Amino acid sequence: MLSVRLISLRKSHKKTQQDVADYLGLTRPAYTAYERGNRQPDYTILQKLADYYDVTTDYLLGRSDNPGSNPVVVAGQEINLTAEELQLFNELKKHPVMFHDLASDPEKKVRELLKMYKMKKMFLEDDSEEYGDGFGDFED
Repeated sequence: MLSVRLISLRKSHKKTQQDVADYLGLTRPAYTAYERGNRQPDYTILQKLADYYDVTTDYLLGRSDNPGSNPVVVAGQEINLTAEELQLFNELKKHPVMFHDLASDPEKKVRELLKMYKMKKMFLEDDSEEYGDGFGDFED
């Protein structure tokens, strides 16, 4: 399972084997052996891989199908979130009106809220770059 997860994570992050090997301080052939299942990483390398991809070691080892590492309880259901998602979730909690309909399928709804928040943030950042502060340039 580890080799499958390593390949999948590397490709989804658009990294090469050399990129990951460099991060780990290994040669590319040494890292490739992990992806092929010919070699197992020690604890330190496993933790570095989990940190690099922002997932749990349990996810890498196939003990969990949830890559997130930060559990949150919403409507009585535990949801695992990545560090970035947890930060966004904590920001969203400042606006309780957004959480009014979480009783049915809370994990799906929390993830939808997180996606909407990311999109809103992205659009607002783009707008501020395009339009500035809204006052334009004035000459004295």
